[in-house]
Amino acid sequence: MTQNPTTFALKGAVCFSTDSRHLTCLEDAYLVCQDGRSVGVFPKLPEYFSGIPVRNVSPCLIIPGMTDLHLHAPQYAFHGMYMDLELLDWLNTVTFPEESRYSDPDYAAKAYTIFADDIKKSATTRASVFGTLHVEATELLMDLMEKTGLRTFIGKVNMDRNGSAALQEKSAVVSVRDTVRWLTDTAGKYENVKPILTPRFTPSCTDELMTGLAEIQRTYCLPVQSHLSENRSEIAWVKELCPGTSFYGEAYDQFGLFGGENCPTIMAHCVYSSDAEISLMKKRGIFIAHCPQSNTNLSSGIAPARRYLDEGLHIGLGTDIAGGHSLSMLRAVADAIQVSKLRWRLVDDTLKPLSLEEAFYMATMGGGAFFGKVGSFLEGYEFDALILDDSSLRHPQHLSARERLERLVYLSDDHCITGKYVSGNKIF
Repeated sequence: MTQNPTTFALKGAVCFSTDSRHLTCLEDAYLVCQDGRSVGVFPKLPEYFSGIPVRNVSPCLIIPGMTDLHLHAPQYAFHGMYMDLELLDWLNTVTFPEESRYSDPDYAAKAYTIFADDIKKSATTRASVFGTLHVEATELLMDLMEKTGLRTFIGKVNMDRNGSAALQEKSAVVSVRDTVRWLTDTAGKYENVKPILTPRFTPSCTDELMTGLAEIQRTYCLPVQSHLSENRSEIAWVKELCPGTSFYGEAYDQFGLFGGENCPTIMAHCVYSSDAEISLMKKRGIFIAHCPQSNTNLSSGIAPARRYLDEGLHIGLGTDIAGGHSLSMLRAVADAIQVSKLRWRLVDDTLKPLSLEEAFYMATMGGGAFFGKVGSFLEGYEFDALILDDSSLRHPQHLSARERLERLVYLSDDHCITGKYVSGNKIF
């Protein structure tokens, strides 16, 4: 038979999740891609695929691409700095002044080019990204990310209160108008980038703005991303601003911006979600973006990731640049495991720590599900893959594929990434 030219195979040591508890590892196998999707993993190349191109990367590891469910592209300009502040002080002192600089197209181009170049080289194949409130800068970010070949959701931020003189939209009317202009400008323009509605968080958005965004959401059928229950002071502030709500999540839900069948939604952090909030998140199908590094750096706390997994909520990982200081999703996996151990030991010994299998699942299948059938090499999943070369890491003993993967997770060196595919397209 004549094979489709998009049919090919990778050969190496293959590791991938099949669910949140199980990691399949084969020491030497063929991973077959056809029409941008995985056909499966085989110890020998099936006769049916005899003659297809094979990229032999043995003994390198091959793993699914990773999904970063939450990060702020404009904050990459100061990642790794200003980590001695808590959330609200950090926003007012560092973040808002920096984001205001993106009103300058030249600065935005310089900063976003660096971000796009670096994330292209990282373990991330898919991401949900915050821009700023500036339409032109956000469109520039979308242009640059389209060229990387990564699949991303990118949002123009909305904020009409509690910002700063330099970083706040003049009114809800202006914010809604600029959001529609942004959507109109970018409609049908991209293959890899899609818009996502992005109210920064409840304290930044008036009821009038949230009402307008809800109408946009219904009109354009957009997904939503925002923040939820990250910090105790933030939660108390939301209660003051929204006295008619019984918990933070209701501040979004009252406007129809909190999940549901027609409004897929990512909520970042969920460190202090109440039982009632968790119940509503489960009912609405909310995707939780667990950001362990950011929650540590900003002294926010440790989200109960074990509970979310055990109760069947959607949960993935986020780097939360620049609350988090590393763009590496390998590092996010290690961080998630480590903070879960601290939570188990110091906070709640009924919630066992995350295993490698579970945290790896969150970085791949868990977060990838927001994009569809993404994050595994099971048949029918989109073919997102990373090739990891650990040959420079010397060791005296024989290591299994799982042991090698665990070591690369904890060492978190993205320089080991020597190949990358998104939906079957070779990035490098």
